[in-house]
Amino acid sequence: VQLQASGGGLVQAGGSLRLSCATSGIGRDFSASIKGWYRQAAGQEREFVAADKRGSTYLADSVKGRFTISRDNAKNTVTLQMNNLKPEDTAIYLCSAGSTIITSNLRSANAYSYWGQGTQVTVSS
Repeated sequence: VQLQASGGGLVQAGGSLRLSCATSGIGRDFSASIKGWYRQAAGQEREFVAADKRGSTYLADSVKGRFTISRDNAKNTVTLQMNNLKPEDTAIYLCSAGSTIITSNLRSANAYSYWGQGTQVTVSS
């Protein structure tokens, strides 16, 4: 299974970015898999951002009302739409995937089996 994140860049505060994660090697199991987005700022631990568990979505409190996670099973992609970006959103954003994660563990990075390489998001003030 390979994950490829894209769509990062430099944006001013209040702007928007749309991140995409393309998945390969997961075949027909994509629709049943669990997808997550994490971010890691310089010198900080990896932080949960959002997850999609077979159509049910979960967001970190810090991004609720601003970020949306969605998936396209036909294209094997998962998208993170980020609006009203803030400087504190600056980080490397990584997509992840797993197959069997109970809901209470969705925010735990250790629960995901596969990770992409990440894409840099920089928000200027």
